[in-house]
Amino acid sequence: MKGLILCGGKGTRLRPLTYTRSKPLLPIANKPIVEYVLRHIHQAGITDIGIVINPTIEEEFKNYFQSHPQVRAGQIHITLIMQEKPLGLAHAVKTAQPFLGGDDFLLYLGDNILEQGPAEAVAEFKRQQLDALIFLKEVPEPQAFGVAVLDEQAKVVQVIEKPQQPPSHTVLVGVYLFSAKIFEAIDSLKPSWRGEYEITDAIQHLIDRQAKVQGKVLAGWWLDTGKKDDILSANSTVLDAFAVQDIRGEVDKQSKISGRVAIGAGSVIINSTIRGPAVIGEQVRIENSFIGPYTSIGDKSQIFDSGIEHAVILNGVYVQAISRLEDSLIGEDTRVVKSQNKQLTLRLMIGDSATVEI
Repeated sequence: MKGLILCGGKGTRLRPLTYTRSKPLLPIANKPIVEYVLRHIHQAGITDIGIVINPTIEEEFKNYFQSHPQVRAGQIHITLIMQEKPLGLAHAVKTAQPFLGGDDFLLYLGDNILEQGPAEAVAEFKRQQLDALIFLKEVPEPQAFGVAVLDEQAKVVQVIEKPQQPPSHTVLVGVYLFSAKIFEAIDSLKPSWRGEYEITDAIQHLIDRQAKVQGKVLAGWWLDTGKKDDILSANSTVLDAFAVQDIRGEVDKQSKISGRVAIGAGSVIINSTIRGPAVIGEQVRIENSFIGPYTSIGDKSQIFDSGIEHAVILNGVYVQAISRLEDSLIGEDTRVVKSQNKQLTLRLMIGDSATVEI
């Protein structure tokens, strides 16, 4: 079985950050989103992984995987696959057919994070010799998703893409297992009203032809990282679930570290308080500041005389004299410094290489 990760989207809802990087490479708890996807795929025993991207981000992904420890150690093999035009998920899968050949495969959208990995589902897919197994989740507002209808045996009897009147609250979360039969279904498709080749239409094609299509309703959390607030929520959820106390940097006697806080090598904490769950990258300097829960600070950032809480700070950020910065997503190499404005609480989404005076 092979793995396939779809990372070809433009990430328009996260601009301006996604003007300068691919959304799956944005960090959650200081690790790229796609890293959580890779971990789950590898835990399922899959080592041959294709990643569908658009050509504009090829160099970014090449640079990332050149230094990836599992790639360098030969534990996983990565193949980058170009999708020249964003014509839908089914089109992206078709683009990867030369890589996948006739193998079964695990398909994972590159901007999703699940609490539960797919290892058990992979075993079930093989045991039942299914043609498709789709991961599902109950949500209160299913209109924005592909929606599935199941029978009492969890067999999928219908899937619909973004219906105005959903027949159920069970939605597709962007993780699927397929046999090579999916390519016959994709070849039969016509573009939807959105001008895309929909994976839901391909699944419905399998159902209509009596293929074995099963659903797996998730009990754990599912994080869709499409917007700024989604990134912040995902950061909080992942820190809550996985943060540990791991202090590798220097912390002076005037500082107080409480809870599950990770501090990277080469970082220096002076006269500051950090409350977990939180993660501080490598070569970070924090002086006379408060870092509250659910905050991630990237490598080589500098924080002086400031208070930060519930925020995602990327690499190389400089923050000075900001009394309260919260609910914020700050891009790389950004400066956030105090001006004459007396506003105390800030809520920001700032692109890379910016300077903000407040």
